[in-house]
Amino acid sequence: MSTTAATAPLTIQDAEVLVAAARSAAEAADATVSVTVLDAGGHLLAFRRDDQAVLISGETSTRKAYTALQLNAPTADLVDAVKPDGPFHSLTTALDRPLLFIAGGVPLLRDGRLIGAIGVGGGAPEQDHDFATAAAQELV
Repeated sequence: MSTTAATAPLTIQDAEVLVAAARSAAEAADATVSVTVLDAGGHLLAFRRDDQAVLISGETSTRKAYTALQLNAPTADLVDAVKPDGPFHSLTTALDRPLLFIAGGVPLLRDGRLIGAIGVGGGAPEQDHDFATAAAQELV
């Protein structure tokens, strides 16, 4: 019998809290965004695009979340790694996966374990990162 306590997975209730928190942060900055929440397996738990958000923000929010999940790192921290002189410069084209190295994706941790990711698209990259980070801080 294992003595390690199980980490609770990301729930739909968690995802709804995350979406609401990201949208609230965006509204406070007068930004219209899309928000995507993925579980640890990369499956969609929640998605919301503001009425006035640019259409591509739906795709970028999802790809940012996926990238943060797969690499267990905020996409803001990965931007320099994929520049032409960066250590992972070929990663953007090496895989047939929807990776996107623009700030706005943040991994979600519970008890130090990766349980999912959130991605925000539609604002400036730094804003999207701030909105996603603010939402992630609401996760309990």
